[in-house]
Amino acid sequence: MFAHLNEQPKDKILALMAAYKEDPRDTKVDLGVGVYKDASGNTPVMRAVKAAERQLVNEQDSKSYVGLAGDPAFSDAMIDLVLDGAVARDRVAAVATPGGTGAIRQALELIKLAAPGATVWLSDPTWPNHPSIIKYLGMKMQTYRYFDSETRDVDYVGMLTDLGAVLPGDIVLLHGCCHNPTGANLTMPQWKGVVDLIKEKAAIPFVDIAYQGFGDGLDQDGAATRLIAESFDNVLIAASCSKNFGVYRERTGILMAVTKVADERALTQQNMSYLNRQNFSFPPDHGARVVTMILTDPELRADWEAELEEVRLGMLDLRKQLADELRRLSNSDRFDFLATHRGMFSRLGTSPEIVEKLRADHGIYMVGDSRMNIAGLNTNTIPILAKAIIDAGV
Repeated sequence: MFAHLNEQPKDKILALMAAYKEDPRDTKVDLGVGVYKDASGNTPVMRAVKAAERQLVNEQDSKSYVGLAGDPAFSDAMIDLVLDGAVARDRVAAVATPGGTGAIRQALELIKLAAPGATVWLSDPTWPNHPSIIKYLGMKMQTYRYFDSETRDVDYVGMLTDLGAVLPGDIVLLHGCCHNPTGANLTMPQWKGVVDLIKEKAAIPFVDIAYQGFGDGLDQDGAATRLIAESFDNVLIAASCSKNFGVYRERTGILMAVTKVADERALTQQNMSYLNRQNFSFPPDHGARVVTMILTDPELRADWEAELEEVRLGMLDLRKQLADELRRLSNSDRFDFLATHRGMFSRLGTSPEIVEKLRADHGIYMVGDSRMNIAGLNTNTIPILAKAIIDAGV
């Protein structure tokens, strides 16, 4: 049987990780892997997470299964964090999932059940797992323009033009904040224009929000998702706790479905729980329990929000340092976009050949589409990267 398997495409980011580890150069810089790193190159456990875990170890008296949808308290806490009352709670169905990726997968499975003929529209570019999962599930897929490689900003006109071809019932996948891989984000007036167009087309928005708190702050980063939720009868939202709580390996995510009325919510909730059962039965609980404890305990939440803000401001400072150094070396403002992008990533907008030159000549590791993880930098590596970018002719 196994001899008949076909070799699957290699994950480019994992291959990049392996190449980086094998590189003997002391000046090498890893900007490929999408995890937050502090100034020492570590991905720390947040203070509030440690405190919640200590409390959990002392108090938890069972490791029995939770329900198919996960702990209802986790759903309530996350719905409050992401939506903050934008829609009535009795209109929102929710299930816990293994990370944000699990939420995306379950959302797509739900779309297959509810609207099997729908086309899923993705930004160009988008997170590589989006098209990969859609293709694997055999769903119809189209893309809309999003990033202008010349301006390194959102191609808003191109985006609206392409979304003009969306059909009623189609699904439009949107990044709630901190667009991955580009770092370029819509303004609120632009978001309103996108919402108006999707409503006009009678399509259904699907929001992937994986970086709330990493861009302009918890509330500001949730504003677009809340606008979308309150503007439509039906919305899908996949949220991840990996980044803003730093619980990557705990695989903590949630899928929310905004429904038109409470009766519709009950049916949707039943189908979402059914899909969990078919895929992994009961979702993991440890990370979800820790997140719930943090969000519902005033002291833990205050400490978490304070540390998250430190992380956010630190990334903004790295962006400014890099933009300033590139301005100094190039004697131009053509890299100022780095300071205006938000989240962990920015896309340089250069060719794969230049990206390979950066790796081969300077030990700078980034994804082939020129996405780089700003959180992988520190004050020592910023001058190395800036000089390499100029030397490579970006």
